[in-house]
Amino acid sequence: MPQLTKRSVALRGHPTSVALEDDFWAALDRWAKTDHVSVPVLISRIDETRQEGSLASAIRVQILKHVQDGRTMN
Repeated sequence: MPQLTKRSVALRGHPTSVALEDDFWAALDRWAKTDHVSVPVLISRIDETRQEGSLASAIRVQILKHVQDGRTMN
């Protein structure tokens, strides 16, 4: 079973932690570099658009969509 890695990020000025598998962190890092933003900015954008569920799940879903259809978060 893959290990989860926790990272701390600030969302709307409040610290929170997100636990994701290393492969998802790597994908998030690549996506952020491609979009010329920081990982916390990208996570904030994902958080702003999520309807329900955990932030970690929302991140995984957005990474999957990004990989599947090349969509970026604006």
